[in-house]
Amino acid sequence: MNRNSDVKNGEILFLYDANMCNPNGDPDEENRPRMDDVTRRALVSDVRLKRYLRDYWFENENTLNIRDVWVRKNDNGNVTTADNRLKDLKKRYKEITGRDPEDKDSTGDFKNWLLDELIDVRLFGAVMPIVSSKTGSKSGGHITYTGPVQFSWGYSLHPVEINPSNSITSTFAGRESQGKGEYGTIGKDWRVMYALIAFYGVISKARATKTNMKEDDLKLLRESLIKAIPAQSTTRSKIGQVPRLYVEVDYTGDFQGIGDLRDLVELKPESKSASEEIRGTKDYIIDMKNLQEKLKQIQDKVASVYIWVHPSLRIINNTDLPKESRIEI
Repeated sequence: MNRNSDVKNGEILFLYDANMCNPNGDPDEENRPRMDDVTRRALVSDVRLKRYLRDYWFENENTLNIRDVWVRKNDNGNVTTADNRLKDLKKRYKEITGRDPEDKDSTGDFKNWLLDELIDVRLFGAVMPIVSSKTGSKSGGHITYTGPVQFSWGYSLHPVEINPSNSITSTFAGRESQGKGEYGTIGKDWRVMYALIAFYGVISKARATKTNMKEDDLKLLRESLIKAIPAQSTTRSKIGQVPRLYVEVDYTGDFQGIGDLRDLVELKPESKSASEEIRGTKDYIIDMKNLQEKLKQIQDKVASVYIWVHPSLRIINNTDLPKESRIEI
């Protein structure tokens, strides 16, 4: 049975930058940063963004008071398969409730229990294979939840350059059993010089009732988007990524929104030089005039505006975003 939700329809604008790193490598292109070859803009998939969030939740479950995450790593550091995750969850459900999740009388209760347990399913949805815990075989069916929160692919707000020096050599100690001493490899180390990446997201109150998502889940999402990327981008190729701006507009009634918020913000280079010479926040400002004017036009539809700005990001025309409903994060 679906439960009532306090979530409103909403839209999200999220900006973070990548400085001399690889925000989202393409395995089919020697892990080269994903790019739009026509516009020379860096691309980042929504899957990459959600992976940052899920890994952050998984590693901080106790601190954040999170019960569980559907997509999580096993002891070897690899993502656990969906089949194994569902088997583990069924086993835990039976241990906690004393009921068999495969009994017809338990089906609805088990599904609600899954939603209560899994923060990422409540937010992003999931497709779960139906596997019999008694036979270990698949029945061919699946449980599908469409997430109330969805993100588009992210792209940089300006043309991006890739570092020209991309070959690296690595030297490793040989295995003792082979006694071969040291050996080396040559690989590619693709990085963007600098990219300010923008994501657009939507929040659906109708879908929130299907996954039992609550306002507290959205609160966690807001805080996690700001904290997850610095906490998770700590590998050699990922370090150098910093959140810069979060804006969430929640609407009244059934109003769906105004469309991709990225179209309503503009990156303006600080100097007259080409925008591809941007190397950091000191080289540009973000103008939110168009977003400000659009929200004023529909101010009767705006329930609240959540905003967080990194101290280093310079913004103009953001102070007049609907003041009565503006909430600083």
